[in-house]
Formats: sequence, C-alpha cells, structure tokens
Amino acid sequence: MITFNHIKKSFGDKIVLNDVGHVMETGKCNLIIGTSGSGKTVLQKCLVGLFEPDSGDIIYDDISFTRMNDEERKQLRQQIGMLFQGSALFDSMTVEQNVMFPLDMFTRLAYNEKLKRVNEVLDRVNLIEANKKYPAEISGGMKKRVGIARAIVLNPKYLFCDEPNSGLDPQTSMVIDKLILDITKEFGMTTVINTHDMNSVMEIGENILYMYQGQKEWSGNNKEIIFSKNERLNAFIFASEFLQDAKDMRMLEARGKISDDRNMDEMLK
Repeated sequence: MITFNHIKKSFGDKIVLNDVGHVMETGKCNLIIGTSGSGKTVLQKCLVGLFEPDSGDIIYDDISFTRMNDEERKQLRQQIGMLFQGSALFDSMTVEQNVMFPLDMFTRLAYNEKLKRVNEVLDRVNLIEANKKYPAEISGGMKKRVGIARAIVLNPKYLFCDEPNSGLDPQTSMVIDKLILDITKEFGMTTVINTHDMNSVMEIGENILYMYQGQKEWSGNNKEIIFSKNERLNAFIFASEFLQDAKDMRMLEARGKISDDRNMDEMLK
C-alpha cells in the first residue's frame, strides 16, 4: 500500500500539485487519469522519488518515504518495478540482457541463477523464445512484455507503469492490461498506472484517481465511474458520442433494463 497526503509541488510560480492525497491499494491496479497537464505524471514521479514534493508525506506501507535518507531510499527502490512509456529497452542488448540488467545492478547472484530468473519472468509474459532477439527485431507489444518482465524480475512489491498501452493497437492493449492485472494479483503488488486509455479504465480500474488542474477531483472504481455525477470527469471519460452511448448502455444494464445479450444487440442496431 502507498499512502500520500497533502502533496504539493510547484515549478517556479506554477503550482502543479495542490494538496493531493490518496491511497494506492495492495493487490489492485491503481489508475491515475486526467488530461495532459493535470499533474498525474508529476505525481507519479514524486511517488518514486524522481521529484521531491514541496510538502506532504508519502508512505510505503508503514514507512515514510519522504523522510528516508538516500541509503534507505536506495533499498526501497529495489522493491519498485518500473514500466516506462516507451519500454526504454537498451537497443544494443538482447531481450535476455535487458531483463537481466536489474539483477546485474542489484544482486550478487551467479550467472546461472540470474539466467534462471530471467527465463522464469520471460515465460510468465509468454516470451520464452525471445531471449536472443534485439529490440529492433520484436513488435511493440513484445517490447512492452519485455519491459514488464524486466520490471518484475526483482520480484517487487510495487509496480509503476507509465502509459503502458501507448502506441499499441486495441487488441494488444487488452493483452497488456490483462497481463498487468494478472501479475498484480499473482504477486500481490501495489500497481500504479498512469493512463489515457479508457478501455484500461473500464477493464482494470479497481482504484481510480482522477486529477484535474493539480488536484484530486474524483476517486472510485470502474463500476462507480459509470454513475459519477462529476461533470469534469464525465467530460473527460465520455468525450465521444460512442463512449457516451456505451455509458448509457452500462447504466441500463446495471438497472436491470437489459435482460440478455439479444436485447443489447437489438439496441445497438
């Protein structure tokens, strides 16, 4: 669990985060959503220590991250996995070498032990035959899966994902969403995801924080979001007529006015 309270962050005269607080729950996909400039990326960077908040507190389980010294933070970061927006793979390294990189940096395991662990996580993300391939030789979806494998190779307690579906087609995005959700449940991680992907919001948004102009505007889950009366949130989520129609359908389903798939098909015609 990651708890943060009264987080404030400014750059010069510009206030980016203004008294933000929330709880990221263990074993769940915790999503941070909002328009560009809402502060969600800065918030995530504060949570992992890339930015220092001007005030407020960040607590990992029962320990204050904000008050840790450099050595304590270094130890905690070994429990944090990162999936970057562009995967951030090393082009000159093979898939195997990319995934092994955190083990080289943070452990003293023998090579055979590291290779065993690499193969375990590559198998977990369904990339068992990709060890010797280079990033230029694999697809965008495979790169994301390599990034996930690298992020979990140290068996972290916390997983941070920055726009994990950026640049992917809808079908591949669904595969990545399911993989992140499954891994979160399997390893009992606290997973924090920055995303613009509305399918991710609806499918894996177990705990959603909606940011607006540097403040917490709304929080809830993917079932509650359908019934939100927050006008700013609704304008963000249901920006298109198609999504608004989908919202109306889901509300009708929840109220018991659509009894079966046949009725749904008729309404969609």
